[in-house]
Amino acid sequence: MDWINVIVMAVGLAMDCCAVSTVQGLTHRQWHPRALLMAAIFGCFHMGMPIIGYYAGTFFVNFMQTYAPWIALTLLGFLGVKMIWESYHKDEESEKCANWKITNLLFLAIATSIDVLATGLLFVPYPEWLYPSVVTIGGITALFSLGGYLLGVYVGKLKLNMELVGGLVLIGLGIKIWAEGFFF
Repeated sequence: MDWINVIVMAVGLAMDCCAVSTVQGLTHRQWHPRALLMAAIFGCFHMGMPIIGYYAGTFFVNFMQTYAPWIALTLLGFLGVKMIWESYHKDEESEKCANWKITNLLFLAIATSIDVLATGLLFVPYPEWLYPSVVTIGGITALFSLGGYLLGVYVGKLKLNMELVGGLVLIGLGIKIWAEGFFF
């Protein structure tokens, strides 16, 4: 294990959060301070999951390898369908606070980090790398989440029905995670 491996792994693990954050930016089309909270939550979940995976050992990883794709598909699919429905049924209250509710952010954090549990097993032969690596993973995830949000805000100014596009992206991301876990 070396720092190059850790950084490459952290960037790869951060991509799902970056995509979800981009959807948030596309939906809102302007800076919102809760983007910092979202990035922090995503980073914290990406830090915690490998630690849980490391200590839970092989039994839990076998369970997660079996069910994580289904859990991610269900959570992201639910949120995606909800976003699509809301894109056609907007009201003033949902315009102001849609997708910033803490429960939505936690669902997104769980859905995008549940597959990170298995990375904890990579550190079993290298326990001294566990904590420096999870801090790196969490930090890179938070940065990519914030960057994705800002990218979404910039692109979101195109005045398209980005909530519909965002819902489709979340469903697609859920299907991708499910397919990777189910077929590979």
